[in-house]
Amino acid sequence: MTETTENWQPSACILCECNCGIEIKLGTDGRSFERIRGDKAHPASRGYTCNKALRLDHYQNGRNDRITRPLRRRDDGSFEEIDWDTAIAEVAGRLRAVRDAHGGETIFYYGGGGQGNHLGGAYSSATLRAYGGKYRSSALAQEKTGEFWVDARMLGGYVRADIEHAEVSLFIGKNPYQSHGFPRARAVLKEIARDPGRTMIVIDPVRTETAELADVHLALRPGTDGYLLAAMAAVLVEEDLLDHAWLAEHATGLAEVITTLRQVPVSRYAELSGIAEDTVRDTARRIAAASSVGVLEDLGVQMNRDSTLVSYVEKLIWLLTGNFARPGSQYLPSGLSPLGRDRGRHIDDVPRSPVAGAPIISGLVPCNVIAEEILTDHPGRYRAMIVESANPAHSLAGSATMRQALQALDTLVVIDVAMTETARLADYVLPAPTQYEKWEATFFNFDFPRNIFHLRPPVLPAPEGPLPEPEIHARLAEASGALTDADLAPLHAAAARGRAAYGAAFMAATSDRRLAGLAPVLLYRTLGPTLPGGAAAAAVLWAAAHRCAAENPDGVRDAGFGTGLEAGERLFDAILAGPHGVVITEDRWDGVWQRVRDPGHRVRLAIPELLGDLTALAERPAPGSDSSWPFVLTAGERRAFTANTIIRDPGWRRRGGDGALRMSLTDAERMLLSPGDRVRVTTPAGSAEIPVEPTDRMQPGHVSLPNGLGLASSDPQGGAGTPPNELTTAAHRDPWVGTPLHKHVPARVERCEVAAPRP
Repeated sequence: MTETTENWQPSACILCECNCGIEIKLGTDGRSFERIRGDKAHPASRGYTCNKALRLDHYQNGRNDRITRPLRRRDDGSFEEIDWDTAIAEVAGRLRAVRDAHGGETIFYYGGGGQGNHLGGAYSSATLRAYGGKYRSSALAQEKTGEFWVDARMLGGYVRADIEHAEVSLFIGKNPYQSHGFPRARAVLKEIARDPGRTMIVIDPVRTETAELADVHLALRPGTDGYLLAAMAAVLVEEDLLDHAWLAEHATGLAEVITTLRQVPVSRYAELSGIAEDTVRDTARRIAAASSVGVLEDLGVQMNRDSTLVSYVEKLIWLLTGNFARPGSQYLPSGLSPLGRDRGRHIDDVPRSPVAGAPIISGLVPCNVIAEEILTDHPGRYRAMIVESANPAHSLAGSATMRQALQALDTLVVIDVAMTETARLADYVLPAPTQYEKWEATFFNFDFPRNIFHLRPPVLPAPEGPLPEPEIHARLAEASGALTDADLAPLHAAAARGRAAYGAAFMAATSDRRLAGLAPVLLYRTLGPTLPGGAAAAAVLWAAAHRCAAENPDGVRDAGFGTGLEAGERLFDAILAGPHGVVITEDRWDGVWQRVRDPGHRVRLAIPELLGDLTALAERPAPGSDSSWPFVLTAGERRAFTANTIIRDPGWRRRGGDGALRMSLTDAERMLLSPGDRVRVTTPAGSAEIPVEPTDRMQPGHVSLPNGLGLASSDPQGGAGTPPNELTTAAHRDPWVGTPLHKHVPARVERCEVAAPRP
């Protein structure tokens, strides 16, 4: 018997930024995910999926520490269930008390969604504004803010790469075979590897799955990416491999960059990185000779030594060779959200956090200073915190200190699906539906030339109890007293007359600055009820669609939505009616230049603050010169069955559930270690006993732990593995933007003479 399409419901994977389209077949109970397959109708992934998506039933229905009723902490530390009216009233009362006593700026917001759920976070700004909040952060501030700032300084927006069509693809600290990062990653990597006219270059100390496919694997010493990339950029100048005609037309600041790069000691930097100078030069020449070069960096360098500098030099390499705004190179994407955008100010002019004075990039306080912003007697310290769909107690550097900070708050409110490590510390826990029980979407919309947005309808109903995040934010905003029925009445009346009338009324209402800050909740409460299929949570996308049409008129027009205000309405309607995803813009390569923020649409090569670092690298102690810490620990490696902490059911992992420490065969032989033997890993932050996995993928002196393990689960197996951030410290961070150095943690590794019981 042939299955009909009605048996399958379209949705998306929620485990990485690609959000590949999937189809889910429910079991006879109406809740279990009986089968999952790639969605061939999804315009980006086109039926592709990796192994992780196929086991999403473990997220939805596994042993996941699910909560379905609001919880309030008792004096003895235990929790009791309360009703929603009580929860909202008490949370609002606590937030008002903090605001009235210390100012709204002492209320801090963290989170807003993970890899697959951003709609709820889109409403959080209204809650923050309702209580006078000013500061916020998310996991992006321990990953991407260095790159965001560099991109903004040089080009004015977040840059992506057309890897699928690049003659030369360069991956720096990135293993897209596991982490993906672009559509159909594994298929594209294999296509590149099979094409004799194309070259794949991987810069990574580990022989990753991607490195095994590469034509060139630069297996540098851990933490020396800055040296290697600076040497490559210097070779471009020394051997005059620049695209002078392109640079003359499209760039400024070339003379300053050339002057600095001429001072870089290529031989010395190559030696420090562990890569032969001839190989460095050959790699630079291959990049310069290519018709197109696509470059992607990722957490391997963004959480490592010199991360912001590395982001800068990486971009210098492809800009000096003219690889921007042409097929197979870099581009500035369109999109529905300003995710990743920064103003690109000089580092001395960026906003600063109130206590540590840390730079706020893209509106985000560095994650590594959050505890400092709390554990102090400074009058501006954070005193209340709202955490939404995030788990800072487990996922941020220095877990022990972060737990102390969260417990020191006057009020901690957590909005989540599960009883996470952070929720266990909260005063109130407000339950939300899973990502498959509500309308949901993400703003990771970076594809080119056809950019995609996917609004996902619920696959199954939520159980009784949880409320979707937009409803929680609406109730909190209303309970603050900042929003009244009188504010909503004109918009309700206008919505009943149609979108044109509503648009005019909304513009009039939000001309009042008080209401403008509450715009997401205004949309949810007034436009939301008019949307089909109970899609009230999608109301905020109406404004986003109009903004997209205004900022990208050509792309929206070429995608078939017309022009003017009508284009925004048509785009919004298409999003609502597109359960498989919608092409929101059809972009052109020459249009990319219009997104370059410089008044003359020219790229700015020189970042004076960072140019000095290029030559100063030579003056620092060589990496690995501290004999008291003979190993470098990568704390948080992507493996085949890791996915942050979103899946809390250990049964989803077909292998690697013990979270073994990967170590080189050389080190294992020297230490007389066999697979499964236990070692003690000690870092400046702490120590842990961990089973070892000897492998030929690792270099001597380099060890790694997977991310997302060691959860404080109610399930006996849920705590398997080591939580990496018990071994990291928040003080270990990038000097420019404060991102953590999780991938370069100094460590000692010692054999445990007496084996401990295995979990």
